Amino acid sequence: MLTVHHLRLSQSERIVWLCEELGLDYDLKLYTRRSDNNLAPDEYKALHPMGIAPVITDGDFVLGESGAIMEWIVAKHAPDTELVPGPDHPDFADHLFYFHWANATFMTNGMMALVAGRMVEGGEMPPFVADRNAKGWAIVEKRLGEADYFGGSQLTTADIMMGFQLTTSRAMSGMVIEGMPNLQAYLKRIGERPAYQAAMAKAEPGMPPKLD
Repeated sequence: MLTVHHLRLSQSERIVWLCEELGLDYDLKLYTRRSDNNLAPDEYKALHPMGIAPVITDGDFVLGESGAIMEWIVAKHAPDTELVPGPDHPDFADHLFYFHWANATFMTNGMMALVAGRMVEGGEMPPFVADRNAKGWAIVEKRLGEADYFGGSQLTTADIMMGFQLTTSRAMSGMVIEGMPNLQAYLKRIGERPAYQAAMAKAEPGMPPKLD
């Protein structure tokens, strides 16, 4: 049995969403962050050497890291899914770029901004951090003016990778998206997907998704 170990308010919501989009039979285990430091509880940290989300177990196999988990699930449980365009598909390159850009650059920029804001006196980000972060959000808005989805004409795993930073992470940071009509329209489309609705209801019960 495929088991998704979801740490509340973390990137592991991506894996729940993927499983719902694929219609997979999976077990979901929820973990709540510690009240003293907001980090993962000890039982979650014990799942994987990194001690962070996401983590899955598939039988006796344990795997961490969002992109790796998503590729594993697709390869092992849904190899024919349309969520991953093949190399001959016109959207292949865009899908590939945003699938990797989501964590390698966009999420990293956000984490740098968060850490810098907490460490620097007055909470101001260093200029190079602010610039990188602003460029990332500008790319998001521009891309969503060019296509309905990050991966192109249809939802792909690139969108599932991007989703956390655009929604739950933004809810925690308090960032607003006024003046970003393309992103606002995109989030409305995502919020109307039955699989996304089901995933968020299971992953974050009682917490409406941050779609505005």
